[in-house]
Amino acid sequence: MVDLTDLLADLAAESAQLDALVAPLPAADWARPTPAPGWSIGHQIAHLAWTDHVALLAATDPEAFYATVISAPDPTRMVDAGAEEFLAPPQELLHRWRTGRSALAEALGAIPAGEKLPWYGTRMSATSMATARIMETWAHGEDVAETLGVVRPDSERLRHVAHLGVRTLGHGFAAHGRAAPTTPVRVELVGPGDDTWSWGPADAADRVSGPARDFCLLVTQRRHRADLALVASGPVADEWLDVAQAFAGPPGVGREPGGGDGVRA
Repeated sequence: MVDLTDLLADLAAESAQLDALVAPLPAADWARPTPAPGWSIGHQIAHLAWTDHVALLAATDPEAFYATVISAPDPTRMVDAGAEEFLAPPQELLHRWRTGRSALAEALGAIPAGEKLPWYGTRMSATSMATARIMETWAHGEDVAETLGVVRPDSERLRHVAHLGVRTLGHGFAAHGRAAPTTPVRVELVGPGDDTWSWGPADAADRVSGPARDFCLLVTQRRHRADLALVASGPVADEWLDVAQAFAGPPGVGREPGGGDGVRA
């Protein structure tokens, strides 16, 4: 079991890597469009700041969190509306994101073991919430890096993203209106250090294998499966790669083959 303290340290490191990428940018670059339709680099950071904010409410004031859900004028636009609400001039936005993620980390660290926090359509432990924040920070960081033409080095933190991708197998099916499969799937991924990360029964007939980075790009819907070196064996594994999503909420539109525009989640 992953220690919460270690998770929060990895979340801080993932955030710091993205922070170092955007902090030196001139103000004009914050308006550059990213692969997510309608979202600039500023929107990407504003989204992370907004999500940290609502996660902090979930951790410290559940009633206030539920109020934001109930009062949303259009639940289908919550993600876009949150990014728009938190969008601000670069230095103000950076300050908002930094203070918000710091406050969230402190709050998550104080959550008693076993306690569940409210979230969109589910409840999450502090460790699950921290893992989800790592996933989102990495995924939106990929959008920013792609916009800037930067190739970020992979780190062992990818394992958290991959783990969440495996854990959300059933959610991916459900989000697309399909019954969650009961057939086990074996996942074997090659990490940044060429070590193998695995989940599921070793003798499972349905299997997914390939580079960990490719799997993470798939489950965050940053690349179409046709552009990735992932191999699926068995009908459940094959269908999963079409519906996989590690994030909460309705199904994302994903990306077109060839790295086209797509999901904002």
